[in-house]
Amino acid sequence: MNILKNNYMKQTESSFLELLEKYPPEESNLIPLLQKAQEKDGFISPGKVEEIAEYLKITESEVFGVASFYSQFRFTPPGRHSVSVCLGTACHVNGGETLLKTIERDFEVKPGECTADGRFDLNRVACLGCCAIAPVIKVDNEIYSNMNVIKMNDILGLYE
Repeated sequence: MNILKNNYMKQTESSFLELLEKYPPEESNLIPLLQKAQEKDGFISPGKVEEIAEYLKITESEVFGVASFYSQFRFTPPGRHSVSVCLGTACHVNGGETLLKTIERDFEVKPGECTADGRFDLNRVACLGCCAIAPVIKVDNEIYSNMNVIKMNDILGLYE
């Protein structure tokens, strides 16, 4: 099995190196390279930070600093399902924070992390634009409205 894993890693690394070569090694290409790395793997791994830094001839700290500034980049692998809890004003007033805390407690996960079983990654969002049906959560691309803890737990139970 290690041979298969090593071959996969070499393939993945070589395909990313081919991708890097499509961009001139200029610092102005940092964000597009980060976007491509995340598009490929679902997150920015320490290995990708190192490869990008080496290619652009900048420090890993500079790469990480830029990537961590933007909320679009993540540093942990995503779960099979992505759960976003809206914390906009209407959702917050109607229990959004309670929903978030319940997920954190029940699934032992913090925003920006993935559950130990890889089932869910958790995100807190400023607004999903569904104020009239607050509070809402989003699972993958599906919005669930007028949430309460019981409804939310039932819905999350549908996702494997």
